[in-house]
Amino acid sequence: MIGTEITHNAPRSGLIKYWIGRLFMAVMGWQVTGAFPAHKKFVLIGAPHTSNWDFFLGLATIYIFRVKTRWLGKDALFIGPLGIILRALGGVAVDRSHPNGVVGQMSNELKQADQLVIMLAPGGTRKKMPNWKSGFYHIAHQANVPIVCGYLDFKNKKTHIGLSFTPSGDVKKDMDRIRDYYKDSYAKKPEMLTPVRLAEEAE
Repeated sequence: MIGTEITHNAPRSGLIKYWIGRLFMAVMGWQVTGAFPAHKKFVLIGAPHTSNWDFFLGLATIYIFRVKTRWLGKDALFIGPLGIILRALGGVAVDRSHPNGVVGQMSNELKQADQLVIMLAPGGTRKKMPNWKSGFYHIAHQANVPIVCGYLDFKNKKTHIGLSFTPSGDVKKDMDRIRDYYKDSYAKKPEMLTPVRLAEEAE
């Protein structure tokens, strides 16, 4: 079932993907709610990330909203035929051993583009970690573009696109807004949930 709050006010992609997304969510029995902002450039984050299903549910959601995105994934996934498929789906391989280089590359691409949406999961892995990876925050801050937040709720079987704001540089203040938004999310594997916190908050 598709939620009634959906608005198609973001960059458009193909109708075929839209119907693939709708069919997938209908089969899964999930609802899609919320709305994207009218901005042409932003960083889209999705959480929580504790299972392989998160990727497919998130991808179906952006298909339904008809938002064309580039998403970041670890380079180990982009090998052989799988790599070709992932790149066709908008994937960009990143070397996690050089996070600062990725931040600079992506922020520069956002600055130079007329229209670009970069999507990533700041939880970074399906395993429980001490904190989120902060790349999403620094990419958006350096490029001076909004962070748009989407969540998965396995308890109520819905995805939601909601909070949108341009980071101020006050990490703690901005992360408090994000934590408040994600309090309504529910992971498939709660025991593997990474806290909504950046390492920079302890500095």
